[in-house]
Amino acid sequence: QVQLVESGGGSVQAGDSLRLSCAASGRTFSNYAMGWFRQAPGKERTFVAAISRNGGSAASEDSVKGRFTISRDNAKNTVYLQMNSLKPEDTAVYYCAAMITFSLTRITSIHHEYDYWGQGTQVTVSS
Repeated sequence: QVQLVESGGGSVQAGDSLRLSCAASGRTFSNYAMGWFRQAPGKERTFVAAISRNGGSAASEDSVKGRFTISRDNAKNTVYLQMNSLKPEDTAVYYCAAMITFSLTRITSIHHEYDYWGQGTQVTVSS
């Protein structure tokens, strides 16, 4: 079992930046691939970015490529989402997720393939 806690959300203007953090409990953080998802009011939860256990593989959704960067620091049990050039359409609750996998390189954009979820952090971008 791993517990995930997101932080770093807030209200910003279009063009600004935020850095989200997801802190994980326990000593087995490196056993999980990690992902970020987001959910706007009245919308389904959608994929944002993912990173493999060792950080060697990563992927992001097309609308955030070039603006958002996912990274992880296994020594700190933390995964990050650096969000630059924020747009109003980025407004959502952002969730951190962990996926149990033997593979050092596996990543996925499918939300039901993740096993553990954080409580979410609100990001609001005004024009």
